[in-house]
Amino acid sequence: MAGTLDYALIGLYLVFLIAVGFRQFLKGKKTVDEYLVMGRRLALPGFVASLVSTWYGGILGVGEYSFKYGLSNWVVFGLPYYLGAFLFAVFLAKRARSANLYTIPDQLDRAYGRPTSLAGAVLVFVTTIPAAYILQLGFLAESVAGIPLTYGVVGGAFFSIFYVLTGGLRNDVITDRAQFILMFSGFIVMLVFLFANYGGFSYISANVPEKHLTLTGGRPITYILVWYFIALGTLVDPAFYQRCFAAKSEAIAKKGIFIAIAFWAFFDFMTTSTGLYARSIIPELSDPATSFPMLAFKVLPGFFRAVFILGLLATVMSTIDSFTLVAGQTIGKDFIHRIWGRDATRMTQVGIVLAGLLAIVIALFKRSIVAIWYDLGSISTASLLIPLASSFSKPWKMSREAAFFSIIMAGLVVVIWMGLGSLYDQERFLNIDPIYPGLVCSLLFFTFDRFLFSQNDNTR
Repeated sequence: MAGTLDYALIGLYLVFLIAVGFRQFLKGKKTVDEYLVMGRRLALPGFVASLVSTWYGGILGVGEYSFKYGLSNWVVFGLPYYLGAFLFAVFLAKRARSANLYTIPDQLDRAYGRPTSLAGAVLVFVTTIPAAYILQLGFLAESVAGIPLTYGVVGGAFFSIFYVLTGGLRNDVITDRAQFILMFSGFIVMLVFLFANYGGFSYISANVPEKHLTLTGGRPITYILVWYFIALGTLVDPAFYQRCFAAKSEAIAKKGIFIAIAFWAFFDFMTTSTGLYARSIIPELSDPATSFPMLAFKVLPGFFRAVFILGLLATVMSTIDSFTLVAGQTIGKDFIHRIWGRDATRMTQVGIVLAGLLAIVIALFKRSIVAIWYDLGSISTASLLIPLASSFSKPWKMSREAAFFSIIMAGLVVVIWMGLGSLYDQERFLNIDPIYPGLVCSLLFFTFDRFLFSQNDNTR
């Protein structure tokens, strides 16, 4: 269990978050431009730090997977996402910045009209509910301090949401810079201690199952492949678009993503290595999702343990705040404001509260981090990937009708496929992952639309 020093450092960190929130609260009401995209003044250091920390919130899920499957963690949660980010930087970053919009539904509205925009907003909202990350905070509170999971989930949600509620993206970026430093510092400290006290690869290879040092980790190729399709969800990731919309220039948006990929690769090396050490040192651990904090209590002395625990906490919270902001603006701006014309900033704040409450409910109902990623990622990627990616290019853009029905039907196919799996008590219905029939459905809409309407500009 945590000691006095752990609690002291965590307490200082929480005070910092509250102070950031109150600082912006005292400044009064923000314009929608300032609240959602920082007045489009996000510079390169803030862009990189915010994107890196936001995109890596699933730290306990990574610990769970690397503990159970070893190097496969890099193949599943590393490489496919670098490829997705690379494609975004090459093909979409500059276009997103030059669009001068606020959200993904704004782009869908511009390309396909309001019905498609509202349908897309539903998918964006589902994708960005930070349930998996709030659940991780609950696990951390339970394993570190013995706080019951429910209290940890609720308390973690409050501290992660308060400062974005008051200050929007600006507060998010301010805290992300600090969280970026903490997350890297924690794992550097951990690996230095592990290497110094246990040795390097020879120790790991002698103490983990043989499959842990293979690229599949004993998992089926079809299961691993599905994560490469889910990783294409990077092309429809609201956090990527929001930071590109907020960047000072198109060059910063593109260059910042390339730099971020290098940081992610380094961080993945550290997390995967730490997961392998955890399996070597505490193989009897009953809950792999707690492998990182349990390893810290096993091997790190007071101050350094506190730094690592704080790094875990910062990694998770950096994603919760960003996702909650995006989910809130989806409800507030893309639904309430778009339909009824209410104040976009105020309605976004209402949406943030609603998104936080819903995330708490989902986290307590479905207590598997990886399962939440898998389900929500499958739905959003299958539904949004083709219509959104094609919307930035006039020659490839779908017709309004095809885009609308593609989003609706592809998402519905994924949900039905998941339901059939549950009905027949199968992990994957007909041994096919749900994302595949969803993507096929979307691709069919795109193909038939191109064949039937490619010569008719009036439909686009």
